[in-house]
Amino acid sequence: MKSTTRTDSPAILLIAFASMLAIACGCDPKPANNQDDSRPGTHVHADGSVHNDDDNHHHEEGHAHGPGPHGGTIVDWGGGKYHAELTVDHDKQEATVFIFGNDEKTSTPIDAKEISLTVKDPLFTVSLSAKPLGSEVMGKSSRFVTTHKNFGIRKDFEGSISGVVDGTPYSGNFSEEDE
Repeated sequence: MKSTTRTDSPAILLIAFASMLAIACGCDPKPANNQDDSRPGTHVHADGSVHNDDDNHHHEEGHAHGPGPHGGTIVDWGGGKYHAELTVDHDKQEATVFIFGNDEKTSTPIDAKEISLTVKDPLFTVSLSAKPLGSEVMGKSSRFVTTHKNFGIRKDFEGSISGVVDGTPYSGNFSEEDE
């Protein structure tokens, strides 16, 4: 009996399309305009952007950041599109999260009433409410605040921060380090 394979199956076509898409979206060592802009001390991203090697940006999730503008822990959101900075005031038992753009320092108000913070040890989850900075328009905030008795514990916290920006969910893991 002869074996045949159908190539018009929706599942096979979907797998083939996904494979081609994955290959097409791979890293390109040259800018989109195909100009070689790889000067010494610089590197080029697949989107064509050129950066100095000492620029304060990153290439992968899980990378290390220095302290944020408020001295807190920086969390990557969306592959670097957004960043969140977590600060903890142990005396007030208060956590504050600031939202920044890809440069990790420009306040970026988002259209959200709250974001979530989950801490691993002791395990708990809290909602942080929007508390707009003075210059931010009504309905948008780059600052979110909450209180919880566990923030009074003097330790380095580890966990995740999540929220929704323009209908897209974002989440990033953090681990505070001794300063």
